[in-house]
Amino acid sequence: MFSLPDHIKKVKVYEPGKPEEELKRELGLKEIVKLASNENPLGPCPSAVRAIIEDLKNLNRYPDGNSYYLKKKLSEKLNVKPENIFLGLGSNEALDIVSRAYLRPGLNAVYSEKSFAVYPIVVQLSGADHKVVKAKDNYYMDLKAHLDAIDENTAVVFLANPNNPTGTAFSRKEFEEFLKEFPDDVLLVLDEAYYEYAVGSGFDVPNGVDYIYEKNVLVTRTFSKIYGLAGLRLGYAVGRKEIIADMNRIRQPFNVTRPAQIGGAAALDDNMFIKHSQVVNEEGKKYLYKEFERLGLKYVPTCANFILVDVGFPSREVFNRLLKKGVIVRAMDGYGFPTHIRVTIGTMRENIFFINKLIEVLEELKDEAL
Repeated sequence: MFSLPDHIKKVKVYEPGKPEEELKRELGLKEIVKLASNENPLGPCPSAVRAIIEDLKNLNRYPDGNSYYLKKKLSEKLNVKPENIFLGLGSNEALDIVSRAYLRPGLNAVYSEKSFAVYPIVVQLSGADHKVVKAKDNYYMDLKAHLDAIDENTAVVFLANPNNPTGTAFSRKEFEEFLKEFPDDVLLVLDEAYYEYAVGSGFDVPNGVDYIYEKNVLVTRTFSKIYGLAGLRLGYAVGRKEIIADMNRIRQPFNVTRPAQIGGAAALDDNMFIKHSQVVNEEGKKYLYKEFERLGLKYVPTCANFILVDVGFPSREVFNRLLKKGVIVRAMDGYGFPTHIRVTIGTMRENIFFINKLIEVLEELKDEAL
């Protein structure tokens, strides 16, 4: 009889939220402000939208199975060769394929306890063991602890910079010191989904692409965040050509759709949109910091486009009450932050709306606690 292997049965299935229109109907709301998924609040990159619309007449054609033109543009932008680039369904597919390529029962992967939820999922699916590293001061990536956790069975180490859900990042100097001690026979997956936002914040974050030949470093990035193309599911990985070749053995043919290839290539040229997105993010960040401080709420300074904030009450309760008032955030109890929420930095109008509703929720909870 066929059945799922035990290690796959134990995978926690991702539970998607309901569509916004359905939530409006259920809750009787005219408007919902979604600040839960770290999407670009300015919408999709306009250059990408125009290019996609112009090419829609070709939807009867299969996409280019090698994403030739998008790889060419990316290689020029990143100063690497096309054979150093893997393209996939968001950076998530790259993380999944890396795990399937290099992890198996008997081996292990190292990652932080307070990091991206996909790491434990892809490791679990591979049948490998987990080596979960404690966060430093509860919020920060402990690079030394990652090194200490590596043993003779470690095949992959996952590092997110900036890290989701904390928004914290390590500096170029810290990373270079870490790399000096990193073993030559282990793959380091450097997840830089929020890299462009970190650059916009002025933090001296390392550009992982600069290090792909120093060790076995694979950098993953996405078009879902600052480019505003989350709906296209487009991401990429950059690494040694041997690693990329291994990944391409596993990926499905035509894994990147034609609209994603067309839109991604156009977005790479839209520097004005990227700059505008960075400016809006920094302005929103300053406003939210000021309001959190005014409300006496502790927050974690961020290098990304979201903020982890301690609201002082159970995060699930705050999430549910905000939802009923038309604001969707992310409850962080599942990450070991029982009284924290994560909020995406939105437009100024969205940020103000969120703060006003948060004040209402906190006042309700305080009154009920009396």
